[in-house]
Amino acid sequence: MSELVSSAILLRRIAYGDDDLILTLFSLQRGKIAAIAKHAKSSRKRFGGVLELFSLLSVACRSGRRGGLPVLVEAELKEPFPGIRADFRKTAFASYWAEMVTQWSEEGQAVAPLFQLLAFVLAALDRGESSDEALSILFQMRFLTLCGLCPNLHHCCVCHTAVDEIRQTTASFNLPRGGLACQDCGPPQGEGMTLSRGTIKQLQWVAEGDLRKAARIRFSPAALREARTFLEAFVPYHLHKEPRSLRILQQIRG
Repeated sequence: MSELVSSAILLRRIAYGDDDLILTLFSLQRGKIAAIAKHAKSSRKRFGGVLELFSLLSVACRSGRRGGLPVLVEAELKEPFPGIRADFRKTAFASYWAEMVTQWSEEGQAVAPLFQLLAFVLAALDRGESSDEALSILFQMRFLTLCGLCPNLHHCCVCHTAVDEIRQTTASFNLPRGGLACQDCGPPQGEGMTLSRGTIKQLQWVAEGDLRKAARIRFSPAALREARTFLEAFVPYHLHKEPRSLRILQQIRG
């Protein structure tokens, strides 16, 4: 890679040798990049207190020698989001979102709307402005939309009946086809995953509405459970891998 100066979110850090760190950064300018921070563990002067998970940084990297990893030469802390790392539950949510971005993103491919979305939900999670569960629903729906994997919540995926014209108050969801199925086209009642009409409408809104307004949406406890169960089945299925951090998050919930 050539020289890079960009805003970036620190998604992952791994110790390398005695002093170095291997970082996974999600940058505004070049998307996901891996870089090495030399002497990061032994030199407080260079990166002391800056390279914390989920922090929003301004970074400068240069190309590595002989095709090696880019080298982080400078990092300035823009938003530390300390409230996330101080709360193990918030850390679990942030870890899940970061792993989704890491798994889906291609190296060196900028996706500015996804960067902005991740920075937005991390800031909201840090401040505690919205419930962590509602923020996770918001992030997952917007993430899926940006990835081109958004579930079809507008009509039956088999007969194409619009959701507003489906007679029943609930519809099943066909995971392989990625869409709703009306009662005539879905499994027998009581089998498979179902979504109520109200939950479907709320999911449509958080996927398509104004981001700041969508972050303030209120879910009833029943709608929250429905949406959470649905998305945490849909995301691993369509990413073709279950994020390890999702299992940890589910264990924390109990």
